[in-house]
Amino acid sequence: MSDILKEAWKKYLIGLQLHPLRTKAITAGVLVGCSDVIAQKISGVKRLQFRRILLLMLYGFAYSGPFGHFLHKLMDVIFRGQKGNKTVAKKVLLEQLTSSPWNNFFFMMYYGLVVEGRPWGLVKNKVRKDYPSIQLTAWKFWPIVGWINYQYMPLQFRVLFHSFVASCWAIFLNLKARSITTKKA
Repeated sequence: MSDILKEAWKKYLIGLQLHPLRTKAITAGVLVGCSDVIAQKISGVKRLQFRRILLLMLYGFAYSGPFGHFLHKLMDVIFRGQKGNKTVAKKVLLEQLTSSPWNNFFFMMYYGLVVEGRPWGLVKNKVRKDYPSIQLTAWKFWPIVGWINYQYMPLQFRVLFHSFVASCWAIFLNLKARSITTKKA
């Protein structure tokens, strides 16, 4: 079994070198899909909603993987040559003040409009109501993840690490997004 894992990891590393954007996009899509399967099972869905899984995988593939790829490249450009705890703190702060609010807002909009197919007015009201508590929760959780990511992860693994943790975060967001739908159903 370990030989299979070693070979898969070797192929993944080659993919990161030859096609970094594509590899990170596929990884993010697969992880988001897995997190949705888990979220559906936790929420008690008897039959998996494959359309929802595919739409969330599309989100990971088309948005979160590429966004992370370019965000981490941009952070390295902005802080080129700078190292140490102060630089890590600046990266975390910049990420938390810019991409974190945007990513949570965008996910909520995408989930409501695309995944659930709800009308604009309902989605807007839901975002207005739930976004502040989701973002405050994110600011309690993601700075720690960001610190670990910028302090210990090499650039080529930051999106993988972030995507893995984001898949756990997506379970939280999915369950939060579904809780309102379930209550109204």
